[in-house]
Amino acid sequence: MLVLTRKNGESIKIGDDIEITIISSKNDQVKIGIKAPKNVEVFRHELYEQILQENQQASKDISGLLNFLKK
Repeated sequence: MLVLTRKNGESIKIGDDIEITIISSKNDQVKIGIKAPKNVEVFRHELYEQILQENQQASKDISGLLNFLKK
């Protein structure tokens, strides 16, 4: 993991297309702005994990349904 220190208003570039800017920091909270192409999905980590779990469950449900229909 790369750890960087940035001040309010400063940015980080990821490749040519993604820019992360520190909007503000106060107490234990940091607000960031993310500029990325529209084809790049950006999620909070906990939301991304939830999406993965729901997709895995849906896949199991579909597999079970397909097995039921084959009988």
